[in-house]
Amino acid sequence: MQRRILVLVFSILLIHGSKITAQDAHFSQFYANPIYLNPAFAGTNVCPRINLNFRDQWPSLPSTYMTYAGSYDQHFDKLNGGIGVLLYGDRAGKGTINTYAAHFMYSFRLKVSKKFEMRLALQAGYQQKSLDFDKLTFPDMIDPKYGFIYGTAEARPPNLTVHIFDMAAGFVGYSEHIYFGAAAHHITNPPEGFVTEAVTRLPVKWTGHFGAYFDLKRKSKKERSFGDISISPNVIYQQQAQFYYLNTGFYLNFYPFTVGLWLRNNFTKDDPIDAFIFSAGIQYDFIRIGYSYDVTLGRLANHTAGSHEVSIQFLLRCPESVKKIKDLKCPSF
Repeated sequence: MQRRILVLVFSILLIHGSKITAQDAHFSQFYANPIYLNPAFAGTNVCPRINLNFRDQWPSLPSTYMTYAGSYDQHFDKLNGGIGVLLYGDRAGKGTINTYAAHFMYSFRLKVSKKFEMRLALQAGYQQKSLDFDKLTFPDMIDPKYGFIYGTAEARPPNLTVHIFDMAAGFVGYSEHIYFGAAAHHITNPPEGFVTEAVTRLPVKWTGHFGAYFDLKRKSKKERSFGDISISPNVIYQQQAQFYYLNTGFYLNFYPFTVGLWLRNNFTKDDPIDAFIFSAGIQYDFIRIGYSYDVTLGRLANHTAGSHEVSIQFLLRCPESVKKIKDLKCPSF
């Protein structure tokens, strides 16, 4: 019965989406999906980079969330900047709402001084959101004894697919040991509601991030070798409508291994600490593989089974013409 109640509540929220505010899916391996975090990260690795990401959030709930992302970015010397392409998919409520998006971004490289550089980025994209009305459940479908056995009198929305043109902007500044930046997603505030009487608009998502990278032990300045040790503390703040998140944590790297510990605070009175995040990764040659697990805290701690996330990165061969350009030293997971 508890699972049925959860399905009912989720369904009501979906169909009345014109009265609530949407929230973007988030990834816990922030730097394994860098251009999703901030489009200004496009090209900061200098060499070609491919990222693949998968997240399964709250798998024990009946209406779980699954999110996929794939991206490519690279610096082009002739363009004095980086190009990035991001493909994104989100499946909510066992496919009740599906979101697919494709984004293209360009980040302009600005060399402020010998030791400090910036990237200024613009992003444009297309997003499609669809609703499977037949998977929704409503109160008038419930029989007190047998459960969901009736049809519903709820009116079917006239538009079950929404097409959105979307834009974002961001910047990143970095030197040898520190990096920081900010991004604004959905700056066009596009409409995304399924009910035409009161159209919902996708709220702007604000992101601010700051981090540092310090080598504690390194055998060679030219390339990484087994046993090199470094540490990277980080802070990431995100806000979208009434949702506020502060992520604080660090990565400890013992090349080729990485472990990370994060704490996510959502600023609510009842559950101020949202999750504890553990991540681990390994790099072998041109491949990086990462895994993270979110330990849900607060009132949902015994109901969600946490969240699982997997990432794979491919670091491709770098063109000779751009090898002289300084890359951004930041975590990879």
